[in-house]
Amino acid sequence: MAEHNDLGRWGEELAVQKLICDGCAIVERNWQSRTFEMDIIAMRGSALVFCEVKTRRPGGDPYEALTPKKMRQMLRAANAYVTAHRLPHEIQFDFFAIVGTPGSDDYTLDHIPDMTMPLLTSPL
Repeated sequence: MAEHNDLGRWGEELAVQKLICDGCAIVERNWQSRTFEMDIIAMRGSALVFCEVKTRRPGGDPYEALTPKKMRQMLRAANAYVTAHRLPHEIQFDFFAIVGTPGSDDYTLDHIPDMTMPLLTSPL
């Protein structure tokens, strides 16, 4: 298995543990449809939370990956999930930026809960 896959799995596990500690219930991990994917889907109260996790090694910047294109993909994935499952829940988006090395306790985890999606210049 590629080293970057181990890094990503490690980051997602940290994010899951943070969500659970914050009282969220995990609904799905690594959900995929034919064209969409979402790292984590959780419930926070009555809200369905779509979580994107970006993990980088020390010196990397996970925020570079939070582009308008990535945000459009998150919106499309959430729409596909809610439509497929016919869910009436409020929708929220969380972003996790993690920097560290798997197996180390020396890492940073930034969590942006219920982030506001900026107005996007192109349609979904």
